[in-house]
Amino acid sequence: MYPADLLKSLELVHSTRERRMAESLLRLEEQQRNELLKTYHPDYKDAAFRNLRVGANKGDRVTHEFADLLESFSDLDHARINLQPEFTTDVLVLGGGGAGVTAALFAESLGARVLLATKLRLGNSNTIMALGGMQASVAEEDSPLRHFADTMIAGNFAGSASLVKALVEDGPHIVKWLLDIGVNFDRNVLGNLATKKAGGLSAPRILSIGDHTGLNIMKVLKDEMRKSSRIELLEFTPAVELTTDADGACNGAILYDLGRRRHLAIQAKAVILATGGAGRLHNQGFPTSNNFGATGDAVVLAYRAGAGIEGMDSFQYHPTGVMFPDHMVGVLVTEAIRSLGAHLVNGNGERFVNELETRDLVAAAIIREVEGGRGVRTPSGKIGVWLDIPVLEELLEKGMLKKRFPSLFKQFRRVKIDITKRPLLIYPTLHYQNGGILIDERGESTVSNLFVAGEAAGGIHGRNRAMGNSLLDIFVFGRRAGLASAERRFAVPGSLSLNHVTRYYDRLKSLRISSVAKSPTLFPEFIVDKL
Repeated sequence: MYPADLLKSLELVHSTRERRMAESLLRLEEQQRNELLKTYHPDYKDAAFRNLRVGANKGDRVTHEFADLLESFSDLDHARINLQPEFTTDVLVLGGGGAGVTAALFAESLGARVLLATKLRLGNSNTIMALGGMQASVAEEDSPLRHFADTMIAGNFAGSASLVKALVEDGPHIVKWLLDIGVNFDRNVLGNLATKKAGGLSAPRILSIGDHTGLNIMKVLKDEMRKSSRIELLEFTPAVELTTDADGACNGAILYDLGRRRHLAIQAKAVILATGGAGRLHNQGFPTSNNFGATGDAVVLAYRAGAGIEGMDSFQYHPTGVMFPDHMVGVLVTEAIRSLGAHLVNGNGERFVNELETRDLVAAAIIREVEGGRGVRTPSGKIGVWLDIPVLEELLEKGMLKKRFPSLFKQFRRVKIDITKRPLLIYPTLHYQNGGILIDERGESTVSNLFVAGEAAGGIHGRNRAMGNSLLDIFVFGRRAGLASAERRFAVPGSLSLNHVTRYYDRLKSLRISSVAKSPTLFPEFIVDKL
């Protein structure tokens, strides 16, 4: 229920709706796009970044939050760790979201023994928070070439062409695989896969399952994994360090059993990092849509082992994160709402950007309105703009919001806000780590036998990710990493060592670098205090 302080602004949204429905906002020209991004997007705020002083990417620009982690020590007393492995396996998968489970399934399909360790419960990840859908060029009027072009353009041509090529060409095959294992994507009246348009797309390409696509896919993946007798699962057991052999190749990890509060060493012939992104670092103080375990662990562990990273100065701020009520700050309103025609409206009752621009441009435009004094302030002091969702009931059909977005409808009914009648107050929310650990087309990092899949991997999305490419990404590169890692199952791994960590720490000490951070962080501070 909205307080009296916001009622006047709400009335302005209602009174200007008819006029706004008659408007048609043009897409921005290239010069306008560049100016908007450089002036208002968080990635261009120089004070929020610094250059790394150590490691494979010394001199690269990263956020202060990541620099603190990469230039810090862990709580782990390496000298006291027992490096005799408690478990040995062919493939060790670290992370229990969509990328990790997909990698485990495909590694197992080639006969590899797999151990999957995850920080939280299996499936408790950003995957289940993916609402709007997944891209794949399956429609007749679409093609992998169009998907490739849209992805490169959305990423400002900073993505790796070879990785994007792998992403889009594998898309239709991934859809078939998901259908084969029991994923039920939405269908149109003819029974064919229903595809939707989204910001920055040249053709309808979004496949969805209501407004909880990732959650519904994850349920099927978990069932598939539990059918296997060759995949062992360790829950509530995050990785706190990788191990390497005498040649620097990755050959396992040190895990921490949260329940029994003890460390254990795992030896593997290949390791797959699939621990997700870093939204819970709250770059520049932004709220986040990420799960509590998203603290950038993979980048920290891989970087200490010598892996190269890429694009760690670029993050996606989802344009429509909820700003009221306070306890829902950071909850996302799916982009599918804007794709259908919902309006972004400032405090003056004006539309100010074409809602189908790419996410980075829409986010920058919202920040511009707020910084220009055209935002709407809540009683607690938060500021945002309106997302006029009820306009869809007039543009399309009455009752469509409850039918097409049942989860969103119920979510806000619980706080006495009817989205068929009331707009939502929104502001950009830290959503996705565009960069990550550098990989090749097989998902392998620059450290031998260390593979990466999902949000932890870099080089795919460039400086902005198009809606729906994250779900596709985790399956495409989860599959590729799983298959490639399984090929190492006949190798003989060397003895476990933490020598790479000692060398890294020695370098920090020689440069007299000190940090209050401890890495990996594992959990946000407000969670750690309760453990």
